[in-house]
Amino acid sequence: MLLSIYLPTLLLAFGRGLLLPIMPLYAGTFSDSYGLIGLVLAGEALGTLIADIPAGGLLRRLDRKWAMVSGVVLIAFSVLSLAWASSIWLLFTYRLLAGVGGALWNLSRHAYLAEVTSRVGRGRAIALFGGTVRLGTFAGPAVGGLLAAALGLTAPFFLTALLAGLAAVAALLFLKPAAQPLPFGGVGGRSHPLARAVMDRYQVLLTAGFGHLLAQTIRAGRRVVIPLYGAAVLGLDVEAVGWILSVAAFLDMAMFYPAGLLMDRLGRKYAIVPSFVIQGLGMALVPLSGGFATLLLAASVMGLGNGLGSGTMMTLGADLAPSDSLGEFLGVWRLIGDGGAMGGPLVVGAVADLLGLPVAAAVIAVAGFWAAGVFAFRVPETLKPATPWRRP
Repeated sequence: MLLSIYLPTLLLAFGRGLLLPIMPLYAGTFSDSYGLIGLVLAGEALGTLIADIPAGGLLRRLDRKWAMVSGVVLIAFSVLSLAWASSIWLLFTYRLLAGVGGALWNLSRHAYLAEVTSRVGRGRAIALFGGTVRLGTFAGPAVGGLLAAALGLTAPFFLTALLAGLAAVAALLFLKPAAQPLPFGGVGGRSHPLARAVMDRYQVLLTAGFGHLLAQTIRAGRRVVIPLYGAAVLGLDVEAVGWILSVAAFLDMAMFYPAGLLMDRLGRKYAIVPSFVIQGLGMALVPLSGGFATLLLAASVMGLGNGLGSGTMMTLGADLAPSDSLGEFLGVWRLIGDGGAMGGPLVVGAVADLLGLPVAAAVIAVAGFWAAGVFAFRVPETLKPATPWRRP
């Protein structure tokens, strides 16, 4: 999986990291409305949300490799187009297309990881995947900030598109899927595998799915709150915001291995619940920030919490997915999470327009604490090792 999964993931994550300090500020050059800026920042998640279910069904008929490559090529095209956007609505449209490409890439890689990993080692394998994402995201914001400061806000778009193109080439050359696409109509003559997947797992989708929704809300919300709070409230420039995001991403990255160990040796909840408690605490610190150092502290706490949750939602989804309708279930699972990823920026934008950014940060913090409570008290543990702290 090194060249076929982890290398493309690293390239795409670095490219996405380049855009983290840029997109809120670039959208702000088209409009001064927090609501419209939040809509643009939610565009990628909305596109993914729209495409999740069709992409899950498509995995029955499309080779994993071509699903991944098609998704990454669409990401490259949409990011490159941002440089020539002439209105905030075109900006939103391109982010929407990036989300569709992301749905194809995310679902095909998630299905692949679910197929090639066993339950007892899945936490570490997917946490390593999450660590790869965080490694790319760690350096991206600082480089994006420096690049934008030197060459303009559009410069990171060209580098991101190039990295996505290289990721597509790596997937095309090295990916060897673990399983062939399932025949249309499902296993054993099932004519509606999506409906079957939902009906068989509806209780799980109501409880764990709600926690997943809240989890992705705070994860997406922090990417919006930190840059906007730093720039609009504290008056920090794009380079300073980039450094804050990169330091937080470094701490985030450092926690992926402990997250994998906790998930495989004690259980999934031992990583999930503390992760969202800590993220909620970090977000609650944002309204108390008065400058670069205190915003850096709040972002760092959130980075540690998010790192502790490295791969947790993907691992939980893979644990819960039925083997005979894997793509369909993961499509629904990602649909729920992407709803939270889309909702985070929208909530931030709407609340900030009405009541200000500090109140928006407090609302997102509540989502983190609520997620922790749902996973702690409403979701059963999917791993119960007989001998904790021994290598499986």
